[in-house]
Amino acid sequence: MAKFCANCGAPTRQTVPEGDDRQRDVCDACGTVHYENPKIVVGTVPEWEDKILLCKRAIEPRYGKWTLPAGFMESGETVEDGARRETWEEACARLDDVRPYALYNIAYIAQVYMMFRARLARLDFKPGEESLSVALFSEDEIPWEQIAFPVVEKTLRRFFADRKKGDYPFFMGNIERTPII
Repeated sequence: MAKFCANCGAPTRQTVPEGDDRQRDVCDACGTVHYENPKIVVGTVPEWEDKILLCKRAIEPRYGKWTLPAGFMESGETVEDGARRETWEEACARLDDVRPYALYNIAYIAQVYMMFRARLARLDFKPGEESLSVALFSEDEIPWEQIAFPVVEKTLRRFFADRKKGDYPFFMGNIERTPII
């Protein structure tokens, strides 16, 4: 919610603009409509032989949990460039053969994840500023109980199932809110 207009600084109010179908924050002073759109998260499943590179988070949310290298896309970059950048920032890892792998809609938190399969170019990776550590894991070594996010777990499980079949079709799906018990 934008309480003040990013264009002129005046207060905004919630209203349905003419020709729209939902409430938006609108500035009465200059008429600017402030749209809230989903964030795009880009990341990779970096492979080396039969192992996957994971990062242990040094930041919240989910500090200390394991994740695939991923983060918010920046303006001015492509989804592939963003995935490469995030892998570099989190694991100081260079990639080869980057290919689209999965797209997940996470509507309840207004995010879209675009995940790529990639091959590590070299083994000289190390933790970036947002990682406590980085390591290669085979499927049976994955710390499943310590995975940071549902989308990462689903991506990894799909990846290992696809690898058993020797086929990696592009997947598109949704991550639903899990009830807290």
